Amino acid sequence: MNREFWRGKRVFLTGHTGFKGGWLALWLADMGAEVHGYALTPPTEPNLFSVANLQDRLVGSTIADIRDATALTQAMQAAKPDIVLHLAAQPLVRYSYVAPVETYAVNVMGTVNLLEAVRQTPSVKAVVNVTTDKCYENREWVWPYRENEAMGGFDPYSSSKACSELVTAAYRRSYLEPAGVHLASGRAGNVIGGGDWALDRLVPDFLRALDAGQTLAIRSPLATRPWQHVLEPLAGYLMLAERLFTEGLDFAEAWNFGPEEADAKPVQWIVEYLCSQVPDAAWQCDAAPQPHEANMLKLDSSKAKAQLGWRPRWSLQTALGMTLAWHQAWKQGSDMAAVSAQQIQAYEAAAIQA
Repeated sequence: MNREFWRGKRVFLTGHTGFKGGWLALWLADMGAEVHGYALTPPTEPNLFSVANLQDRLVGSTIADIRDATALTQAMQAAKPDIVLHLAAQPLVRYSYVAPVETYAVNVMGTVNLLEAVRQTPSVKAVVNVTTDKCYENREWVWPYRENEAMGGFDPYSSSKACSELVTAAYRRSYLEPAGVHLASGRAGNVIGGGDWALDRLVPDFLRALDAGQTLAIRSPLATRPWQHVLEPLAGYLMLAERLFTEGLDFAEAWNFGPEEADAKPVQWIVEYLCSQVPDAAWQCDAAPQPHEANMLKLDSSKAKAQLGWRPRWSLQTALGMTLAWHQAWKQGSDMAAVSAQQIQAYEAAAIQA
């Protein structure tokens, strides 16, 4: 991480009112970047955007829909960004079964709208489109997926993100590379951290049940996922964006930012670890029928380690501990902007020591 690179950089960040986007906005602002956000209103109540007073840290914040191509282009052109980071998305697998048209409109046409806006904004030099580990055609094998594996997806969410990757590749070759704009995609694992109140995510569901004095119902205890703290992939996106800006074409491709393979754990391991750390927490299996979700998923981040110098800094236990500590601080009424900044500083210190 090169903090000095980001000082004074104009950044257009979509999805800044969400969980990952909120943490990224905090980090960028802390490094001195001029952050212009574009997103819908925060998706939950409470939410990181409000709790951490993010509005006060941004140069601009446009509340609008990524599906509104005109509003998006106007906001980007007004911001005159050097770098665009695209995190706005419909991010939930189970919700995608309920709302497939919305999912495809946001995740596929939202990507098209963003890249069209980039084409009409001459100031932009580098773009990172954040997709997901679920963009791969899941074969339920034990090996981690590499960036050259086939795109796919059983459910609407996963396939919409695979489509976003295909859109990214087409726009890179057809339009942006010839124009000297460097475009890459980032694929992360299952992120955890303080400030996530989304439904149908394991750790937020655990904390909700804990706060309500209820027993957490788990639908797929044996499903294995690449768990990581939210700051891990965000560091990867930032490093990638810097290299796109400074070195260009060699980095304009897809990149995995996943945890070490040992931290790809079953859901049951996560909830049992959390229960061991928190008095009176409990869980049980949910026997109700469930829509299909992948059982085995791992990411191979060898390329990011070798070519970007990125690697995970926090173990899964540390990530879970940081998440619990953030949540406890929030319950105690702490200054969550300060708490979040302290966790970012702790992550950076771990990077220096590693």
